[in-house]
Amino acid sequence: MATDLTAWGHSCVRLERGGRRLVIDPGILSDPDALTGAAGILVTHEHTDHVHAPQLRQALDVDPELEVWGPPSVIIELSDGTKGDNRLHGVTAGEQFDAVGFDIEVLGEWHALVYPAIPRVVNVAYLIDGALLHPGDSFTVPARRSVDTVLAPISGPWLKLAETIDFIHAIAPGLVLPIHDATLSLPGKALVDRLMRQLCPDVEYLRLPVADVLSLA
Repeated sequence: MATDLTAWGHSCVRLERGGRRLVIDPGILSDPDALTGAAGILVTHEHTDHVHAPQLRQALDVDPELEVWGPPSVIIELSDGTKGDNRLHGVTAGEQFDAVGFDIEVLGEWHALVYPAIPRVVNVAYLIDGALLHPGDSFTVPARRSVDTVLAPISGPWLKLAETIDFIHAIAPGLVLPIHDATLSLPGKALVDRLMRQLCPDVEYLRLPVADVLSLA
């Protein structure tokens, strides 16, 4: 059964299969419509461009079936100091679980370095169905290299494009979708897209506009 992937801005995407929706990294820079109909949410790390805690807590209040997975720091923030909500799941590297019908493998450990004076936070990457990688703010390369689709960060204070290009070459996926790009202007995105296509000629590089859907086999 095919999986539909919808882009919702910055680092947020939604996966849908068999009527079940799984959202990854719905932060303050992504479209809030991403959460519509969501059954599960994956969060890579605690930065607000990847998790908008007030919005997510509201979604949890509205939908008693909604489940969230993320690093313990994210789960503590979402629990708002309370304990015992079995819909909130802290995850660490090496874990595997089912999230609303999707097979999830947790990879990685740390956010990419911004600057030595800035403390690093825990960042996990998610390998979904063994085929799609969302690295959050990291360049985590899976031990298995046969990854079909990579969501590749292309802009941020912790990133230079050469690192993204090396990341893509290390994995050699069939398809690359750019993420983490809300800080780029339209000309900036066009420049990055041109360089990515030029320097990663062996992969398909595709930019999805917000709310556009791509069917993954």
